[in-house]
Parts: sequence; C-alpha cells; structure tokens
Amino acid sequence: MLFWLLKFYIRIEGENYLPIPIYRHVASFLSMFKLLVIGLIIIGRDPFTLVGVQAPGIWEWGQQNKIYACMMVFFFSNMIENQLMSTGAFEITLNDVPVWSKLESGHLPSMQQLVQILDNEMKMNVHMNTRTHHHS
Repeated sequence: MLFWLLKFYIRIEGENYLPIPIYRHVASFLSMFKLLVIGLIIIGRDPFTLVGVQAPGIWEWGQQNKIYACMMVFFFSNMIENQLMSTGAFEITLNDVPVWSKLESGHLPSMQQLVQILDNEMKMNVHMNTRTHHHS
C-alpha cells in the first residue's frame, strides 16, 4: 500500500468552502455593525437618543465599563460571524474526482478509510492508464 503512495505525486491543498450567500451577507453586516457599536461605545455617543428612546441598562453599563463592553461586543460578534461562516466541509478529491465529502457523509473519514479510498483510487487510475497506453 505504501508503494502506491510513494509511486505517485500527491498534492494536498486546503481552501475555504464558502457558506450560502445569505450567511456571508449576514456575517459581513454583523462585522460592520460590530465596528459601529464599538465606535459608539468608545466616543460615548448614545444612539438611542436619535430615535427618541431611553437607553437600556446594558448601554449604561457599557458606558461605565467601556473596555469590557468593547471586548464583549467584539468577542460575541466574532463568535456569531464564525458560526455563520463555518460549513464544516472536509472534501477530498483525487485528480479532480471527489472521493470523500464530509458534507454528504456527515463525518470525517478514519485514517483506515482514507488510506483505503486513496489506495483504491490510485489502483483504478493505474489500471485506466495502462488500458489507455495499450490501446494507443
């Protein structure tokens, strides 16, 4: 089995698997809104007076504890943004042919499954290549 892995060049690439567009847009909006809220906390501007509403207690607390409030907004917003942008994808392709999909299977392959999948795919590729050379 190791022979097959050593005989062929294997290229491993990682890339992001984008979530659906609505999640991306909500995460982008939340990122901008987070910066606006942090900016308002820092400069001490009460946005509730602009709409004629009394500021809630959490806003008053934030004005008295600006560092903690900014950190809370930053970390809470980042947690939500990361959740929106996370797909949990782990997709494996060999020669541009999908051989494993966590999105479809719902779980990661075990090391034994992964080695078996790669071994089978490489054996099949060798078999297809030898048939192509014999017919040429």
